[in-house]
Amino acid sequence: MAILVQFAIGLIFGLGLMVSGMSNPAKVLNFLDIGGIPAGTWDASLAFVMAGAVAVTFIGFSRVLKLARPFFAERFYLPTRSDIDPRIVAGPAIFGVGWGLAGFCPGPALTALGFGSASAFIFVAAMCAGMVLARFVAHWPSLTRFVTPADPLET
Repeated sequence: MAILVQFAIGLIFGLGLMVSGMSNPAKVLNFLDIGGIPAGTWDASLAFVMAGAVAVTFIGFSRVLKLARPFFAERFYLPTRSDIDPRIVAGPAIFGVGWGLAGFCPGPALTALGFGSASAFIFVAAMCAGMVLARFVAHWPSLTRFVTPADPLET
């Protein structure tokens, strides 16, 4: 049953990405190009998509977290750390640079694969390579001082 619910949620998410234009890199890049504001070429529509997503997430989380436990798990898995470490800064920065350069982020890139987009295939291959590289680097303490999720915290 859980797999069917997850499939339905993924289907709704993918449909939302297509309807909103988030799977179109040109639309995303026009949103990110704030230099186009004076010329009137800036596309603000994705700001409304993001605001809608934040609103739905805020309402959803506030209701779901009032439950005793999730429907398909024994307990909620919530972050316990609240400090800001270099990974919290570096990860989103790398994500933002990639999004700005390619016009894709992971969800829309996977959605664009369904359209047979060559750029989506290249992006997803590079994204997978980056994920493998990140795991490799995280397991080499001499290459990084970042705390990995499996490492105990020093007090």
